[in-house]
Amino acid sequence: MTQPPPGYRHPQPSPPQYPYVPVPVRRWWQHPALVITALVVLPPGGIALAWLSHWSRTKKIIATVLAGLWFFTPFLGDPPKEQKDDAKPKAAVTAAATTAPSPSVSPSPGGPASFVGQNLKKAKGAAYDAGYNAISHDASDGDVGQWDDDNWKVCFQTPAAKKVGTMPTLDFGVVRNEWPCPAKDGEPIPYPKMPKVVGQSFEKASEQLKPLAFQAIEAESAYTDVTVPATVDDWTVCFQEPKAGEEVEYPKTTTAHLKVTAPGTACPRSEHTELHPDPTPPSTGGDDSDDSSSSSSGGGSAYYENCDAVRAADAAPIRRGEPGYRPGLDRDGDGIACDR
Repeated sequence: MTQPPPGYRHPQPSPPQYPYVPVPVRRWWQHPALVITALVVLPPGGIALAWLSHWSRTKKIIATVLAGLWFFTPFLGDPPKEQKDDAKPKAAVTAAATTAPSPSVSPSPGGPASFVGQNLKKAKGAAYDAGYNAISHDASDGDVGQWDDDNWKVCFQTPAAKKVGTMPTLDFGVVRNEWPCPAKDGEPIPYPKMPKVVGQSFEKASEQLKPLAFQAIEAESAYTDVTVPATVDDWTVCFQEPKAGEEVEYPKTTTAHLKVTAPGTACPRSEHTELHPDPTPPSTGGDDSDDSSSSSSGGGSAYYENCDAVRAADAAPIRRGEPGYRPGLDRDGDGIACDR
């Protein structure tokens, strides 16, 4: 057998020839977006386009069912109910229900109820439910604005000069919750006055001050060198702050200070007094130089019960070594008594 020459290549077999199948041409009306839009907007036309498209048979059936349900749903309503009742009584009931006024927008036929004494926020809500709008103004002579309706109460109620919207309007004269109402709208507020509790026990004084609703009632010792115990109900009030007769405008932020003394102990004649003052050093005889020194420093010895007595004698301040000086009057220990 003859060998092929070097470099010779055997011819490759040609691939099998298949018959040519043309690709179907999609028309513009067969575009999926157009078909879906037609199914939603105009279901009958969309169904026709779906069956003319290149969709599979399953997709065409699903599209037809969904489009049919979408198309016929508006025409499927509830079956008419049987009218068992007589038509005339029902018409009468309907007419009565139509003409019945709404309580939330129509005023009460007998006029508005009185909201005096109520909280402003609640009064406005109740007035609106009764068919009235509500405005408010300061009932005192201070003309204070109401920033938070919950902190004010109604003292006076009158019809407003102008309506707010279409509903009749009420005008409330108000004051703060802790203040009493004035005698007339626009007059000064009669603020509560501090009663006199000096001479009473701390327990009775606290009971008397409760109606004023102070922020706190604190007990302090009437003597500067005495410490009050935890319970001082039977101690006697010697001094009070605020003073008796003073007006209390803001009791919720005011603290009443009562200076008390123990049972059997007399009250001091003035505040800032010691119960056991330091004794006055005895006068000792000395030579002429001591006498002359004492004479030059003020002459003789002196004793002052407290700094008020020193100031009354026009002797303040007193320095260490001068007549009348004692450590009990020198609170800061700087050698100068009653200097403040």
